[in-house]
Amino acid sequence: MTLTNEELMQQVQTGNIEALGVLYERLHEPLYCFLFRYTKEEQISIDTVHDAFEILQKKHQQYNASLGTVKSFLFQIAYRHLINKLNRRKRWQTLLPFLVPIPKKALQSDDKLMIQQAIAKLPDKQRAVILLAYYEDLPLEEIALILSIPTGTVKSRLHKAIQVLKIELKEAFQHERGL
Repeated sequence: MTLTNEELMQQVQTGNIEALGVLYERLHEPLYCFLFRYTKEEQISIDTVHDAFEILQKKHQQYNASLGTVKSFLFQIAYRHLINKLNRRKRWQTLLPFLVPIPKKALQSDDKLMIQQAIAKLPDKQRAVILLAYYEDLPLEEIALILSIPTGTVKSRLHKAIQVLKIELKEAFQHERGL
């Protein structure tokens, strides 16, 4: 019998550290994918995944199943930690501009690349909602928990992001195909 993430978290809360390892095996990949899609930086994504699980281990008693899933709790931890890292990096970059990482370009189809570029151009708040909704397939309520915003705000950001993406991608595809 396979335990749910919530049952595993209950075991973590009672001192079963092996249950945390099982949670890591289940959730590290989707968490990494979200973070990488958000930042487009492999190393900061990897670091944030590991940091998020360390924070989860320290704050496991703060988890409350009535407030959401373990996945949303972990994503919330990771998102907040990532935003703090990025804000710190921005402050350092203004002082030491040579610290800006050079992004690696992956070889992908032109259409995927255009979509990724359009998502990357979205404002941070809209990009986070799009990534969590469409790439991580999270319900609006969990996205609201992760981002610490009301569900209505998630809906409006998602709606606005979709409108912007439709316009951006329509123009990009027309330009690409010479229409």
